[in-house]
Amino acid sequence: MKLSVVILNYNVRYFLELCLQSVEAALEGIPSEIIVIDNNSDDASCEMVVSKFPSVTLIKNAVNVGFSKANNQAVEVAKGEYVCILNPDTVVSEDTFLKVMDFVDSKSNLGIVGCRLIDGAGDFLHESKRNIPLVSIAIKKILGNSNRYYANHVSEYGVGKVDVLVGAFMLIKQDVYKLLGGFDEDYFMYGEDIDLSYKSLKSGYDNYYYGDVSVIHYKGESTRKDEVYLRRFYGAMQIFYNKHFKKSRLFNFLIYLGVKWMILFSSAQKVSLKNPSLSLLFSKEPDQKLIAKLNPVIASSLDQIRAGNQVIFDAAGISFKSIIEHMQVNEYKQCIFKIQPKNCSYIIGSTSADTKGEIIQF
Repeated sequence: MKLSVVILNYNVRYFLELCLQSVEAALEGIPSEIIVIDNNSDDASCEMVVSKFPSVTLIKNAVNVGFSKANNQAVEVAKGEYVCILNPDTVVSEDTFLKVMDFVDSKSNLGIVGCRLIDGAGDFLHESKRNIPLVSIAIKKILGNSNRYYANHVSEYGVGKVDVLVGAFMLIKQDVYKLLGGFDEDYFMYGEDIDLSYKSLKSGYDNYYYGDVSVIHYKGESTRKDEVYLRRFYGAMQIFYNKHFKKSRLFNFLIYLGVKWMILFSSAQKVSLKNPSLSLLFSKEPDQKLIAKLNPVIASSLDQIRAGNQVIFDAAGISFKSIIEHMQVNEYKQCIFKIQPKNCSYIIGSTSADTKGEIIQF
């Protein structure tokens, strides 16, 4: 078997369903498997997987064991030569894995491969490619200066070696993953991807950013840069730095001050559109319940899209690749995008990287 896609889920049932639809389409023609490991969700996620995706291997944990431990569990039973760690609130194109697998097969000494992530508004997520968060870089990041935190030597759409990739999409040979010891289970949430990336580099492997592939990352769990996020980031940086570098009380103190500073003087959040001027529905067979709920205009051409519109794509008649491409068109940057998964009575979307993904049922 060539590829195992591992998806860790925790209470994001609707995002998971959309993700699985896109992953199944992207794995056609590739000897592969999908493993969903659930961290004790109570939102009927597991029931949905069993009923709608019978070919998916489902592992149900009785408690929430965290990101690292759960992914390690899943990789232990994976059969693929390669493993892709994928978040449940992502959407991939039909050719995502074909392109990435062609790329990794052309490389030797391969560590981890990541791709270009975009948020629900179609904007690039800079955390897709990062540098090692050394002391000065980590402190500046918390204080709001992210210039050296991100790997700007590789362009957004480029391909090249980078230090750190993001855990929402990480592809790695299974034997390399196990050689590195997998994700460090000292981390519960945040920092695991930085740690694994750094272990890969220290072991002599090359990590690559592959910007020729774009994947939506909705961030179904809230990732607002609030006090909770900052404290988790602070804790993860403490673990990382104390593990890989000389312990420093000064570092811990400076990070602590940085967190306090950000809590008190955080910069304004990215403005999100809340009230669209018009809803446009792109669908070959419009859902009447959706029409009754939102009263959209049935669109026939992309030329009808204007700034401030809510644009709804019906995945039953439009490919995920086309949806992702349309979301990135500059002229549509002031739009709200939603996707209706195939044969589902809801739409999913979000307005920025700083807002929680939204589900509208009908």
